[in-house]
Amino acid sequence: MNWTEERVELLKKLWADGLSASQIAAELGGGVTRNAVIGKVHRLGLSGRVKAVASAAPRPRKPRAPSHPSATLYRVQGNAALAAVPAPSAEVDRMPEVAVRPRLEAVSCERVTIMDLRECMCRWPIGDPGRDDFRFCGTRADPATPYCNYHSAMAYQPTTDRRRRNAA
Repeated sequence: MNWTEERVELLKKLWADGLSASQIAAELGGGVTRNAVIGKVHRLGLSGRVKAVASAAPRPRKPRAPSHPSATLYRVQGNAALAAVPAPSAEVDRMPEVAVRPRLEAVSCERVTIMDLRECMCRWPIGDPGRDDFRFCGTRADPATPYCNYHSAMAYQPTTDRRRRNAA
């Protein structure tokens, strides 16, 4: 498409009048696209238009409901993003009290390597598997599980606790 002198003058006039690039393209017709108008305006070095004062001001945002229940609990602001600050007027639904299981007494592990591990021994890993001092618990295991009673209590969650937590 060729930019004739008449089209360029019309483009300058419409641009100065505040029409959008799409509106100017429609006015010029003849296969002129919005992108062609923007490109020509740029090449001509036409100044950007000043927005009206009312449209330049930020519009007020509508308050919205929190997306997550705990979102009302804390506010995150600026450089204090990691500091939890209680919201002043938030009403928080209290979680139901969960019965805490009694703390188990720690067992003294035999700390066996994988080569010494047998069928009736606890397979609870101890330490970092990438290090030479990595071992397994090795104490006598319950026949129904791969762990001793102490590690089974740590690994398996009672069904009643799980149901109570899901119901809340």
